[in-house]
Amino acid sequence: MIRINLLPFRVARKKENIRRQISIFFLLIILTIVALFWYTSVMNKQLLIITEKTKQVNFQISQYKEKADRVARIKKDLKVLEEKLEIVSSLKKQRREQLILFDGMTDLIVPERMWLESFQTNENSVMIKGIAFDNPTIAEFMEKLEKSSFFNKIDLKTAKIKNFKDGVILKSFELLCSKKKSEEEKQENSK
Repeated sequence: MIRINLLPFRVARKKENIRRQISIFFLLIILTIVALFWYTSVMNKQLLIITEKTKQVNFQISQYKEKADRVARIKKDLKVLEEKLEIVSSLKKQRREQLILFDGMTDLIVPERMWLESFQTNENSVMIKGIAFDNPTIAEFMEKLEKSSFFNKIDLKTAKIKNFKDGVILKSFELLCSKKKSEEEKQENSK
């Protein structure tokens, strides 16, 4: 029988298998590196795109923020202006009311028996400080105030004796008067 030695062929085949496995291993390493490089480049492109969009959005935000700040300042200025206009209109209204009130007070004062020192008004009341010769003069003045169309309640806060120069003794008084509502105020309240 003929004997054939297959050992060198098996050794050659083993060497070929080892070379093939080593080449497949290095090929897989190279493919993995290429895939990682490609993935990194794609991620870098997306990162650059997102960074650019973020810069654009931040720029737009800064522009809109400036505009929003300007609008906020304008609204604030407008509110201040409206408050000032409201104050001016209330002052005009009060000026007319004060003029009518002061003009009417000249008729209510007891002539040559008293005079007024101060006259303070607000929306609902009037504080009158004055000097009179005696208590009946103060009482007469209070009666005139009650009968007038300006006030509906008169309270005597104080009535004190006051010494002036040359031994003259007079009565100092303070009155708190509640204003009657005018027809315009009644109409405004009914609205």
